[in-house]
Amino acid sequence: MKDNNKFWLALAAFLLIVIVIALLPSKKPKKEIKPSRMATRKIKGKIAIVLDDWGYNLNNVKILNEIRQPLTLAILPNLKLSNNISRDLHRSGYEVILHLPMQPKEKYNLEKKTILTSMNKEQIENIISKDLLDIVYAKGVSNHMGSMATSDLATMEIVFRELKRRGLYFLDSFVITQSVCQELASKVGLRFAKRDVFLDNNNDPEYIRQQLHKLAERARLRGYAIGIGHDRKNTLEVLRQVLPELERRGYRFVFVSELAR
Repeated sequence: MKDNNKFWLALAAFLLIVIVIALLPSKKPKKEIKPSRMATRKIKGKIAIVLDDWGYNLNNVKILNEIRQPLTLAILPNLKLSNNISRDLHRSGYEVILHLPMQPKEKYNLEKKTILTSMNKEQIENIISKDLLDIVYAKGVSNHMGSMATSDLATMEIVFRELKRRGLYFLDSFVITQSVCQELASKVGLRFAKRDVFLDNNNDPEYIRQQLHKLAERARLRGYAIGIGHDRKNTLEVLRQVLPELERRGYRFVFVSELAR
């Protein structure tokens, strides 16, 4: 009987040792997780793409949603679709900015509530305030037309001080070389960015493609670049095709807010 008890005790001790060994952590080395090629690839340059004149219609929203890279969309105020499209595009992950109508030197038909150089401080601030209620979630403001306004120091100082008060940045579409915006923004302490390349002054897809490559070269040389196009089918189709190619070549697409300084 005693021998039998010894046997069972020995067996239990053996099983206990086996279980303890099984529960011990493995001494095999962990598999090393190496960074992906994309993570280690040197960025050739940052590119911000801005598309102007949203708000007239919804014709190109489907193509827009097929573009997976960050885009900054400038929406005109006071149009039938302005408020709804600004909300929808923000929800879709795009950066929304107010495309502020400003006085040109040329005799164009003006948008509603265009800022004129003849306006006083109260009138200008009132327009900006109402427009921003229309373009909700705006991170910044760019000029729609505005060759006269952006070359007028008094007008732009009123605009810039109001934008700074609201924590917004200004993107100068740079429609005239006599623009006072860059120096004034520095004086006022307003975050500022400036357009480098217009993408679609010509609606031909091949021209737009060439302009995108010109933009990429500017980004390679300086480290970043900003291109402006429009809510047009050909522009969006070319962006959908070319941006993934540029991304594979090492360019990184960002919102304008990342480049505004």
